[in-house]
Amino acid sequence: MNQIIRQPFADAQAAFPFVISQGRNIETRIYQKRYPTFDYGSHVPVITEGNEWAIGTMFFTVDIAGEAKFISGAANDIPFSSATRDQHSHDFAMIGAGWEWNLEEVNQSSLYGIPLTDTKAMASSQAIERLLNGIAMSGSAEKNWTGFVNDPTVPRVDVAADGSSSSTFWADKDNDQILRDINDLIGSVRDNTSEIEWIDSLRLPPSAFRLLNNRRLGAGDGVLNLLDYLRKNNVYTAETGQQLDIRPLRELASASQDGGGRMMVYRRDPEVVRFHLPMPRRVLQPRPKSIMAFEQGVIARTGGTEWRLPAAAAYGDEITAPA
Repeated sequence: MNQIIRQPFADAQAAFPFVISQGRNIETRIYQKRYPTFDYGSHVPVITEGNEWAIGTMFFTVDIAGEAKFISGAANDIPFSSATRDQHSHDFAMIGAGWEWNLEEVNQSSLYGIPLTDTKAMASSQAIERLLNGIAMSGSAEKNWTGFVNDPTVPRVDVAADGSSSSTFWADKDNDQILRDINDLIGSVRDNTSEIEWIDSLRLPPSAFRLLNNRRLGAGDGVLNLLDYLRKNNVYTAETGQQLDIRPLRELASASQDGGGRMMVYRRDPEVVRFHLPMPRRVLQPRPKSIMAFEQGVIARTGGTEWRLPAAAAYGDEITAPA
C-alpha cells in the first residue's frame, strides 16, 4: 500500500487553512467541558441571561409601607399604602487566555496526519475556569468585587468558644455543641429577618464536613453518623419538612476573618445570590500572529457574585483551625 506523504507548508499563509480547520476541532473538544474542574455552579446560581456584550445589569427593588385600620362606613380618612423604588446596577468585565502554534508544529501535524495538540487549548480553558471560580468564590481585588464566601454584607458571627480549653473548633467540641452551632446559625437568619427568610443550604470547610461524616452518635458504637443525623434533625428540616443541602466547599477552609474555617448557611436562589456570566467561555477563531506563528484564545464575560438579599445568609466563623 502506498503511503500518502503530505507536503509541508512553505509559509504561514499557506498553512493558515489547515490551522483554521484544526482550530475548529479543538474548539469543539474544549467547549464540551464547560466546568471541567471548578464546580461553582453547584453552589452559586449562574445567570447567563441578557446581552453578552452589555456593560452591566440594572435592576429595581420595591418596598411597601402602610397599615389597615378599622373605619366607619362614612370615613374619609382611609389609610393609604405607599411604595418606594430603588435602582441598582452591576458592571461586567471580560477575561481571556490564549495559546499559540508555530509553523514547525503545524507542518509536522500535517505531515504525519496527527491533529494539532489540544493540550495548550485545555490549559487556557482551565485558566478561564480557574479565574471564574476564584471570582465566584472570593471576588476580585482588581475589580473591588467580593465573592460568595467573603461578602461583608452577609451577617457574620464567631461560634461559641465552649469547646475544650475554650476552643471554637469543632475538633474540640462534642456532637451536641456542633449541632448547636449549626442550628444557631440557621436560626439567626430567621431571627434577623423577623421570621421572613429561610435558608436551605449549608456549606462547610472540607475538614469540618469530614468530621461530621466520621463522628458516630452515642459512645461511638452507633450506626448513624453526625452528618446523617444533621440532615434529618435541623431547624430548617423540622419547620419545612425539606432536606437541608449540605456540601463541602474548599474555599471556606480559610475564609474566616482570622484565616480559619467558616461555615455558611443561605437560600440557594438567584433572588438571594447570583453569579453573573453573560458570556460563558467562548473560543475565538485562530489568526496569524507572525510570519511563523498562529494564536487562538478563549474569552468570557462576568460580573462576579452579587448578593441581592444578604440577610438570607449567614457566616459562622472559626469552626476549624487555620490551614
